[in-house]
Amino acid sequence: MLWRGDFQNARQLLQAMARRADAKSVRATKKLSAMKPSTLPSPLIADTFNLHRQARAQRARILSMLLIPFDADFSIPLRRAPDVRRACAEAWGAPGHTAAATVTSLRELLGIIGAHEWRRKGVEIPALGDRIHPYYGVFAPIRGEYISLVAEALLPSPLPPLAFDIGTGTGVLAAILARRGIKRVIATDQDPRALGCARENLTRMKLHDRVEILEADLFPAGRAPLIVCNPPWLPARPSSPIERAVYDPESRMLRGFLTGLAAHLDTNGEGWLILSDLAEHLGLRTRETLLGWIDNANLCVAERLDVKPTHSRATDPTDPLHAARAKEVTSLWRLKVKQR
Repeated sequence: MLWRGDFQNARQLLQAMARRADAKSVRATKKLSAMKPSTLPSPLIADTFNLHRQARAQRARILSMLLIPFDADFSIPLRRAPDVRRACAEAWGAPGHTAAATVTSLRELLGIIGAHEWRRKGVEIPALGDRIHPYYGVFAPIRGEYISLVAEALLPSPLPPLAFDIGTGTGVLAAILARRGIKRVIATDQDPRALGCARENLTRMKLHDRVEILEADLFPAGRAPLIVCNPPWLPARPSSPIERAVYDPESRMLRGFLTGLAAHLDTNGEGWLILSDLAEHLGLRTRETLLGWIDNANLCVAERLDVKPTHSRATDPTDPLHAARAKEVTSLWRLKVKQR
């Protein structure tokens, strides 16, 4: 439906549509999620997760049907419409000379506006004493517990002169490593938007002379005494670009990191894998599978540091996945190459 009326009325309509879709989602998962966590078998938890994702995908499709017009310069020709030109340029790029009027979903536009506010205000990172400013489409580091693990874990001795940060995203973990005294950090990512985001954050924090940003599929060339990776935590297919930071089909990035780690570690070096066990509680991956991948990669676990999540959904009994979230633990796995 293409909306031609008042912009704020369109927002109210979208909110009403969202309430209707959310009510339907709750009814679809209520029966499964109402079972006691202690009696809920893994296949049933996985069913709950799949139902939840299907409901969210259906919700997104329905809400995306409400469209609004745009002029060629990204202005909105509707009464009481905000000026979103800068936010749209950040997400889509500057309008070209041949740009024409177009339409997009109001839901997507509100996401773009929200991302612009995240980028403008930034995310406070206590471990850095600074803010990280995420780009549209780059996952914001709002789960502070995994950052704290990297900020507080005992560094190898002597202090490594070099570290790799695999899949850097906003650059937050590379910044943590540099602030902890590591003289040179090489941070990699495949997403051009993430690379630009990391460069801007590190330049603003005056760490660009210590952190090198490279476009690479996982590892850069060479070896390092410390390699850090925070891969997506759930082995499922992402339904949008932003979900690539959360969902990793068939655990490809996780398995790629583990498989290649031994070949890129210096002698006696350490690989730090930051990973939630939510996938295990959802029945999507077992602990035995993860340990098998570590063992098959010629690696051993030197230590595991655990922390409970602090985000609101971990303690929300109305969340359809509460049975799994209530048991979630985020861990930093200190991995080393097996000694022969």
